[in-house]
Amino acid sequence: MLFNTKTKRLGCIMLIGFALSWSAHSEQDMTEQQLNTIEQKYNKFARQRVIDWQQLIQDNQDLPEQEKLNRVNAFFNANVQFINDQALWEQKDYWATPIETLSIGGGDCEDYAIAKYFTLKQLGVDESKLRLTYVKAIELNQAHMVLTYFENKRAVPLVLDNLIIEIKYASQRTDLIPVYSFNGSGLWLTKPKENQRVSDAAHLSLWQNLLLRIRNGH
Repeated sequence: MLFNTKTKRLGCIMLIGFALSWSAHSEQDMTEQQLNTIEQKYNKFARQRVIDWQQLIQDNQDLPEQEKLNRVNAFFNANVQFINDQALWEQKDYWATPIETLSIGGGDCEDYAIAKYFTLKQLGVDESKLRLTYVKAIELNQAHMVLTYFENKRAVPLVLDNLIIEIKYASQRTDLIPVYSFNGSGLWLTKPKENQRVSDAAHLSLWQNLLLRIRNGH
């Protein structure tokens, strides 16, 4: 997907939003029946990926945040194969929930970033430190999404990416040009010397749809 298409969509997908809260345990607490449904719909490997995800969240609550970032980034990069939305969903753009991504074992850059974002929230990382960030990937010459982590408001963010294994500071990722970022609290347009909060992330229609599916257990 070309970069210009993605950036133009920013103006197109702004809608009057409705407030959607998200429970930190809405996807983590999978019942045996839900796991059986995943296995029947996909396969035993899909079930195991979801179980491993639950175990990741359960076992790593007390780790330092840097180690949480490392483990979550490594888990999704290892368990999810890159597949574009058209091939996977027969849609131009679809934002999958973590359960959808793990059940299929595939997704695009947005799905990696979204899965990491919600998993880190479940591990207790404050939402204010996390942003889903659209960038221009220079070498690919196209739009790309990563997850960024800010240790504090003045910190240079760390970048969790599916293109490379290592987590690096944004200042080291000269192959990426930030465009805008968002989380459950807001949307920020990135400028050369400042980040300006421009709108509620709830106004993003794809974000709304994603949160609704998470709330419904998908």
